[in-house]
Amino acid sequence: MDVILLERVAKLGQMGEVVKVRDGFARNFLLPNGKALRATKANRDRFEHMKVELEARNLERRKDAEVVAEKLNGQIILTIRQAGESGQLYGSVSTRDIADGLTAAGFTVDRSQIILNHPIKTLGLHVVPVSLHPEVQVTVSVNVARNAEEAERQARGEDVRTARDEDAEIEAELAVARAEVAAELAAEEGVEE
Repeated sequence: MDVILLERVAKLGQMGEVVKVRDGFARNFLLPNGKALRATKANRDRFEHMKVELEARNLERRKDAEVVAEKLNGQIILTIRQAGESGQLYGSVSTRDIADGLTAAGFTVDRSQIILNHPIKTLGLHVVPVSLHPEVQVTVSVNVARNAEEAERQARGEDVRTARDEDAEIEAELAVARAEVAAELAAEEGVEE
């Protein structure tokens, strides 16, 4: 199906371009969301009359998005989740969780604006892009940790999974040392008798 784009659509085209898309994409996404019109003679004429208004509205939205982008860029969102010793989450962090975190921080961001190709399933700092406008994109960091103390350690650049591995190594070394001492004591007791 041929459609006329009413705004810039990523990986598709700019405002005013006539592009060929699959019927389902047009019917289910572009047309209902007001991003495109069917490419008919009547709609082409309608677009020409609306073009100045659409460009003005697009410019206004872009300026608003740029103002928000200055404040939002580089924000760190803290998300507390349960995870195993290896750092694998028992659940995941989705776009809804990130949008809720941004809302709690005082920003109005819809979850559809968050670009997350797959859910976050591990502890750590994750950089997530946020598209405030088709032409304005910023990044936020999502700090996924088991608790607030661990989140602070991650924010300093420490890998909490490695620290837990180091703790396990220290415990193993202590266990070996205890076993050696116990063996020496047993050997001494055997000699004394």
